[in-house]
Amino acid sequence: MGGLVIAGDRSGTGKTTITLALLAALVKQSLPVQSFKVGPDYIDPMFHRAVTGRPSYTLDPVLTSEGYVQSCYQQHAGPHMVVEGVMGLFDGADTESDYASTDHVARLLQLPVVLVVDCGRMSRSLAALVLGYRQLDPQVAIAGVVLNRVGSDRHLAFLRSALDSIDMPILGVFRREADIALPDRHLGLVPEGDLTGFKAVQHRLAALGQQGFDWGELDKIFRASSPLQSRTVAAAANEGDGALPPTAIAVAYDRAFNFYYPNNLALLEQAGAQLHYWSPMTEPLPVGVRGLYLGGGFPEMFAETLAQNTAARHSVQRAIAHGLPTYAECGGLMYLCRTLTDFDGQAWPMVGALDAAVGMGGRLSLGYRQAIALAAGPLLPAGATVTGHEFHRSSLDSLPATMDAAAAGIPPASSLYQSQRAFGARKRQLEGMGSRSLHASYLHLHWGSRPDIPHRFLQQCRRWQAIG
Repeated sequence: MGGLVIAGDRSGTGKTTITLALLAALVKQSLPVQSFKVGPDYIDPMFHRAVTGRPSYTLDPVLTSEGYVQSCYQQHAGPHMVVEGVMGLFDGADTESDYASTDHVARLLQLPVVLVVDCGRMSRSLAALVLGYRQLDPQVAIAGVVLNRVGSDRHLAFLRSALDSIDMPILGVFRREADIALPDRHLGLVPEGDLTGFKAVQHRLAALGQQGFDWGELDKIFRASSPLQSRTVAAAANEGDGALPPTAIAVAYDRAFNFYYPNNLALLEQAGAQLHYWSPMTEPLPVGVRGLYLGGGFPEMFAETLAQNTAARHSVQRAIAHGLPTYAECGGLMYLCRTLTDFDGQAWPMVGALDAAVGMGGRLSLGYRQAIALAAGPLLPAGATVTGHEFHRSSLDSLPATMDAAAAGIPPASSLYQSQRAFGARKRQLEGMGSRSLHASYLHLHWGSRPDIPHRFLQQCRRWQAIG
């Protein structure tokens, strides 16, 4: 048994809903399934995990490497491997190639593609569209098409006739279903944890998947696409030192902070971390931890609740002021500022570990970034180069140094990175804020091909002396 890739003809074609229907139907049949997601997204994998009960792993050759994409897939190989693509099949990170596209990852993994097409406004033109997709890259096989948003039996007859003319199998038919639409927020889909009644949606998805897919044909695809043959992939040792006791790391995890790559958390544990999950919305910082990981998320949606938990804000501020090694990315960076101004213009007090204010705006900052560390910190030595992904609608305003900040014990922080776009026009700019013990940045990092990063962080944490 093996896997397949669910791809869309374009963004918004419904591939996430179709992927979830497939996963839910496999789970309903008690079949073992492992999901993956192409690209840097956090939210779609949350839905995968909610349906399957298993982490969904990120396959992104820009954030990691081609070799890591292959080794990650191999590591989790099983009977039913489902890879959800990103954007349209050939849409990559670079305007001049399909690098990091769904097609690129399908080639790397030697997997067939199931193409999801939004048929809501077409009939016989479907043949021309699918034929073009099949011919553009002969190295990737399109095993068949899933017809989404089909309007009527007569509409379906036109679509079947069109695909018969180019000898393309139909692997699934899905009608317009308003009751399973997933709502959006300013950074994409609303995370599963913020939806009421998702279990009912999941049951509906399972039923639609069982009815809508051609399971005989899908079974043939799973059986024919055996797992990628083993390749030699260089991998740095990432096992912890068994002679040392586990190092306690606090990981913020709640509705405000939940953007984490499962690979990062696993690498921390392999390096010797003992992860303590806690909620900055409802709890103080756990006692006795030697490091802090504040991931991304939506602190702007829960700013009032975060502000009201003064025990958490004060305990985090005090620990960072005493040098607790801290990694904060995007939402975590926002939480560490002195104030956060939400979409309604209301300013809320945050931790104050950074002498900066953050506010929500209309402009979206999006894309891959290459960054050079300007000074040594808890994650990187000076001069180290990383590739990350930026995705936010907030902006940071550094505040002038104040007597209040010094009295509060806020350590001086300087610019963390010199950053530029990884593709296209490359204007360099300063990004993030950091010190010897603090790394706070808008860049999301995937450590899959950089196990030196969690190792360095754990080393810094072990050296830190807990405050009384």
